[in-house]
Amino acid sequence: MFGLLWIDIIVIVAYFLVLIGIGYWSMRRIRHQEDYFLGGRRFGRIVQIFAAFGSGTSADTAVGVTTTTFRNGISGIWSALLGLFVTPFYWIVAPWMRRLRLLTMGDFFEERYQSQKMAGLYALFGCIGFIFIIALGMSAMSKTIVGITPKTVEELNQTEFREYQRALEREHLQELSAHSMTTEQLERLEQLNLERPRKLFSHINEDVLIWIVGLIVILYAVTGGLEAAFLADLIQGMFIIFLSIIFLPFAWTKISNLYGGSNMFDAFGIMHQRLPESFFQIFTASAANEFTWYYILSIALMAGLGVTVQPNMLVTCGAAKSENAARVGFTSGNFMKRFCTILWGLFGLTAVVLYSGVVDNSDLIWGHATRDLLGSAKIGLVGLMVASLMAALMSTVATLMISASGLIIHNLYRPFFPERNEQHYVKVGRVIGFLVVVGGALGATMFDTILQMLKFVWGFFVMYTAAFWLGIKWRRATRKAAWASIITSLIISYLLPTLAPVVVPAIRTTDYFHQMTEAKTLTQTVEATQYDVSQRNQEIRQWERTEKMGDSVNTRPHPLTVGQQFEKVEYITPKSVFWTQGVKIDDRNRKYGAGEFNVSLVLLSSLGWDLRKNPHALNETINVLFRTLLPFLILLLFGIAASEDDKQHLDRFFVKMRTKVNEDPAIDRAEIEKSYRDLNRFEQLKLFPNSSWEFLKWNREDASGFIVSVGVVVGIIGLLYLLVSIGK
Repeated sequence: MFGLLWIDIIVIVAYFLVLIGIGYWSMRRIRHQEDYFLGGRRFGRIVQIFAAFGSGTSADTAVGVTTTTFRNGISGIWSALLGLFVTPFYWIVAPWMRRLRLLTMGDFFEERYQSQKMAGLYALFGCIGFIFIIALGMSAMSKTIVGITPKTVEELNQTEFREYQRALEREHLQELSAHSMTTEQLERLEQLNLERPRKLFSHINEDVLIWIVGLIVILYAVTGGLEAAFLADLIQGMFIIFLSIIFLPFAWTKISNLYGGSNMFDAFGIMHQRLPESFFQIFTASAANEFTWYYILSIALMAGLGVTVQPNMLVTCGAAKSENAARVGFTSGNFMKRFCTILWGLFGLTAVVLYSGVVDNSDLIWGHATRDLLGSAKIGLVGLMVASLMAALMSTVATLMISASGLIIHNLYRPFFPERNEQHYVKVGRVIGFLVVVGGALGATMFDTILQMLKFVWGFFVMYTAAFWLGIKWRRATRKAAWASIITSLIISYLLPTLAPVVVPAIRTTDYFHQMTEAKTLTQTVEATQYDVSQRNQEIRQWERTEKMGDSVNTRPHPLTVGQQFEKVEYITPKSVFWTQGVKIDDRNRKYGAGEFNVSLVLLSSLGWDLRKNPHALNETINVLFRTLLPFLILLLFGIAASEDDKQHLDRFFVKMRTKVNEDPAIDRAEIEKSYRDLNRFEQLKLFPNSSWEFLKWNREDASGFIVSVGVVVGIIGLLYLLVSIGK
């Protein structure tokens, strides 16, 4: 049934029933908004650890790492590991979130800057951002399950079989040399490239699957609130860790059996024999790679600053019953994700050996491997994988949905409909949560690839980063300065890239904006691996096919043997400087820019910087740094020039941030009132007394936890180096 065994279906149904039961149980405990949106702030360390792991680990995470590693080698692991370097700072930042004692991140902007409008705009953008993140997870989940449940050629209906034949025709034409193709063949290939016929068809309809998952989220999370979401995180986190580990022995065993190894650990040596050395470079400067070391650092900076501004971080940390539970839970949960990321990246390398040339769409690798590797056991592991992927998605969707719902209720709905009872706000929150899930399902088809969606999500919250970080630690971050930072970033990073080509369509067809990076050929002398030998043999076969058709332009490639020194030529194809989806040609043979318009790069180009000479990864890095640092520069300049906001208001805000949270709500309220009566309380904790900066001295818990966290970062990088070096 659906291409699955009955035992797999039983596992999936059983898991869904457990989730719905959790939602019903949690619903009966909800009395007011804090119960629904923050679970009553009653979660300890264990639940917080898995909540942080679950809310940050969706279906797209494992699948996305496998995709980028399959395409780029082990350096592709940074698509998810880029948050590693900022994880130690979570130990310091998590208590800030708990000390805010707020319901939503929008409340922070309202309280700190005394602006309901700023909070409302944040709520609107936060909700939109979460819809896109939900869409990303749903897309990854659906693509993976499609790969798990494929139809055989014999099971295709007539329409599917005709499309399958067109996909085979496209593959054949793509293998031919352009010099050997007739005009008709070239026109046919162009037509098929536009059509992009599918080669893989599933027993399960992607759209139907997305709506089923959305319905289940609605049944347990919309009804049960954050408590239901966090308890689901606890369950799915254990499943994801288990399946991340169990995948590898199956893959290693198959590699060893295929290529003559004596045990599964011989797979490491086989991978080094069959893959080019560049696939094992963790940090690379190759201009042909999407994840150069400088691009990794720029994205790590953007993501590190941006993740703290995402609404779910305040929700996750704010739901903890104490500061210690918040910091231990959030830091440890994210380190769990970093460890699992290494396993997913390592699996991506094994997938290259097993499935290169077998699966043409890298987004389908995880699903294909599940069926191929786990299906052979016939003990329900495929069903467990499907349930875990859905659980990973649903737990993240639930947390994001509740965070978005809380934002809209508290920062948009409440100002217009004040003084309603608690149950009224909870009911409206459930309706908004329903609409957010529906929006995510509708948005799941807006992007072509998972990587494309990841790049969009990484920078979505960047316009609020300066207002948050400087607002937390600098008294001169005024309301006007924050607005200037937010509006400038909104215009340059969001509105102009999207709207400028719509308002002025000529931008897309202007020759100046069709600039491409220079095509380059990199040649280096290397020792041939089995992968190089296979690639060369494929080139020889292609040459022989084109030679038979009369193509005599190129000379026959020389065959290679393993260990032979040869000159490896790496071609770097030109890429668009100013357009996110490149420069394309329409049906009238005219060039046009596709996707969003990189306004920041246009500004730099107008200053005389010839961006065509840069590698594409460097232009991407410049764009990321510009978008990340511009809000800080604007806020700093306006903050220095303007006078401080109301002093008493700032004193009350910052003394609250110096008051440690007490687990007993009554005692905590009393401590806050005591701080409000003595605004200079804890003044001795300031690192820079009598200044505008609100950095606090670290205590022993701060320092020891941060040092240990840095040590864990070093250990994770060391583990990664060790794993990719085995068998070398």
